[in-house]
Amino acid sequence: MMRKPSLSMLAAAVLAVAMLSGCQSKPQDAQRAYFKVTGAKPQDSFVIMLKNPDMIAAARAIVGGQEQTKVHVTGLVVPGQLAYNAPWHFYVDPDSISFFEMSTEVCDAATSYVEAHLAEVGGAFLPGRRWCPWASKVSEEVPAP
Repeated sequence: MMRKPSLSMLAAAVLAVAMLSGCQSKPQDAQRAYFKVTGAKPQDSFVIMLKNPDMIAAARAIVGGQEQTKVHVTGLVVPGQLAYNAPWHFYVDPDSISFFEMSTEVCDAATSYVEAHLAEVGGAFLPGRRWCPWASKVSEEVPAP
């Protein structure tokens, strides 16, 4: 003869299913973080997206004040407009982003200057599309768009 499951057995089963469902992979956006980067002027601020957990931790350390030397952003400029970096018509490739203390002059430019000369990026202006604005600083984490 089969016994009916008790209420506590049913509660345990429901709890187990709920816990296992939390083990599923996280949505893609849960693995991404967005940060505002200030420039020399307020109008030169831009937003970066990070996917690498180590880079996300590094950016959060900058925002939290634990990292005070490597606070500037460098990465490859990609033409195209993304919602998180409006109004700019380019963004920084998330897979190319790192933080620096000092860099060469050839990759330094204000955000507005990059925007105005976007067609020249990758030639004599920002060779290899590498951008390293000296005045940049990760200032805050912002919500996903």
